[in-house]
Amino acid sequence: MYNRYLEIDFSDDCSVFLFGARQTGKSTYLRTRFPEAMYIDLLDTNLSSRYRRKPGLLYSQLAGNTEKPLVIIDEIAEVPELLNEVHRLISEYGFQFILCGSSARKLKRKSYNTLGGRAYPCYFYPLVSCEIPDFDIDRAVRGGMLPTHYLSDNPSIRLAAYVDVYLKEEIKAEALVRNISTFQRFLEVSALSDGEMLNYNNVASDCGVSATTVKEYFSILEDSLIGYFIPAYRHEKKRRLVQAPRFYYFDVGIANHLLHRKDLQRGTVEYGHAFEHFVMQELKAYIGYTHNEQELSYWRTYSGIEVDAVIGDAKIAIEIKSSEEVLPKHLKGLKAFGEEHPDCRLIIVSLDPINRKIGDIETIYIYDFLQQLWKGLLF
Repeated sequence: MYNRYLEIDFSDDCSVFLFGARQTGKSTYLRTRFPEAMYIDLLDTNLSSRYRRKPGLLYSQLAGNTEKPLVIIDEIAEVPELLNEVHRLISEYGFQFILCGSSARKLKRKSYNTLGGRAYPCYFYPLVSCEIPDFDIDRAVRGGMLPTHYLSDNPSIRLAAYVDVYLKEEIKAEALVRNISTFQRFLEVSALSDGEMLNYNNVASDCGVSATTVKEYFSILEDSLIGYFIPAYRHEKKRRLVQAPRFYYFDVGIANHLLHRKDLQRGTVEYGHAFEHFVMQELKAYIGYTHNEQELSYWRTYSGIEVDAVIGDAKIAIEIKSSEEVLPKHLKGLKAFGEEHPDCRLIIVSLDPINRKIGDIETIYIYDFLQQLWKGLLF
């Protein structure tokens, strides 16, 4: 059992939408963190069928309860009609809810009641390094950070099942796409863009569909919390900057499976890509969990000079290298960024265990970097 980092804040009497991809551990977290709460699991088909036939049952069930317990409704998107009853119970009786789900897309598509500001969104991520006492960077980079995958000595089997059952069957079941075979092809092609600048026309050409369809497919991945975009840094000074976003799957293990990256070894290009993805995944989760207002972006010039991660308005620039020895050639992007943003903190995070300063650039060992990140010492 892991002690998860997320703390849900009820200080302002609000309710909460808790979203996160399947198997990130949302249900386990909620049952452990709020053992006294009333728990309604809509994956129970008998229960969900009753509520679907008569959503008002929820109101009847709770309206007379003078104790007003915290109510957790798991997989709220299974019966989104319940949101009207939730709204009534909040407005009339002051109940607090945690409304849990793996996607907000179904709620958005049919304009279901999103409670008009009475519930704020929280996001649940795969495991992060500070939640694992004996964290192993190689295990994380190879198998990803979904709890069952990280713990597995053979994560490829679990990853295959996750992609085949969830990414294909559930999207098909929700009728999000008409041609599931084309969408499967898109998943494989989009994995080639993982951590890279997006070119919708190139992906469309490889998939045999239109660029408009590809944009919609990426939107499905984003709304289903299967992937996310990292925007380009846009505060141009001297150099002309690339403006296309980068795309990442929500967990490095998913990208590894779709790209057929198995038995990743340090020193290879494939390990380097997965290592970069993992660090970006940690940064994304930290910003999400701490409600940090600093935007995460990347910086790249049209001449090809780049920095993997920029925090805020050039507050910190981070280059990510899986090398076990930082060399002068690894510093090119940070040096160029520092010339345009002299007040920026410049960091290269790597597998080099010797922390030091090379000019204005700090080199930080991956384990030390992660500790500083989750202790709030970086930003």
